[in-house]
Amino acid sequence: MATLANPAVTEPAANPGAAGSEALPDFSAATYKDAYSRINAIVIEGEQEAHDNYIALGTLIPEQADELARLARMELKHMKGFTACANNLGVTADMPFAKEFFSPLHGNFQKALAEGKVTTCLLIQAILIEAFAISAYHIYIPVADPFARKITEGVVKDEYTHLNYGQEWLKANLDNVREELEQANRENLPLVRRMLEQVADDAAVLHMDKEDLMADFLSSYQEALLDIGFTGREIAKLAAAALVG
Repeated sequence: MATLANPAVTEPAANPGAAGSEALPDFSAATYKDAYSRINAIVIEGEQEAHDNYIALGTLIPEQADELARLARMELKHMKGFTACANNLGVTADMPFAKEFFSPLHGNFQKALAEGKVTTCLLIQAILIEAFAISAYHIYIPVADPFARKITEGVVKDEYTHLNYGQEWLKANLDNVREELEQANRENLPLVRRMLEQVADDAAVLHMDKEDLMADFLSSYQEALLDIGFTGREIAKLAAAALVG
């Protein structure tokens, strides 16, 4: 299976007095912990959703059920790691907020699952959600506390495996699924844009810039579409869906 290269991770200065360390947030501040309670919950819920989605995909692609179950187990490991990150800061994740945050994508995935739409399910989970997660982790790592940084660096490497699973399946079946993939993109990409906007204020408290998040997401997303077999012109049209809805 083809794999994407993992971009180099930029480490924050290890010495509190070193140049650049002033860009790090105050991890003990009440405002930081308040914002972190929602950001961390989104990450935990995202990993739980991913676990459940990969297990569900195994019912639609039974010949791949074992591999999908392996991917699902990785997501549970990630969830436990991010739960430990919250505990390390003495923060309680706001899980009701996170469930509401993922509700639109969750609903669309469940609808597609009930209709047996493998392509739509894969686009939502293995392309959009994974690209969303990768972009968030890339932007978070340089400004994370040391405990969370170490865990997140390990997680982001795994997420490329999941993104590549979706890419390879869609690439192999593109001739038969192109129309459904384009329609699923039109319905779901605007949701991701709105999710990024919804979390922008809390992300800013963690020193994560909204424009950086969107740029990194679109980069991962467009690279995946290119690998699947879309042309640059086609990708531009697909990406334009993020500007509507």
